[in-house]
Amino acid sequence: MRERVERAIDEVRVSIQGEGGDVELMEVSDRTVKVQLFGDCAPNYLTTFRARIIEALKQRVPEIWSVLVVEAPSDAGILGHH
Repeated sequence: MRERVERAIDEVRVSIQGEGGDVELMEVSDRTVKVQLFGDCAPNYLTTFRARIIEALKQRVPEIWSVLVVEAPSDAGILGHH
């Protein structure tokens, strides 16, 4: 299941990066996925990114019940993650 989650996130990552953000898979446990968003974007972009990630996961990994999306600290920026 983790591989399918990673592929789904990779598919939306390109569009998120094109708008100044990024996403990192943090954890897959049971039927829950935790991801972290990065970027110095307007708050409305973060809402859009969150929706894209959740939709991609629902479509490609339907057995996922919960998606937790956390935002990186604003001073981390895109370069602050690994």
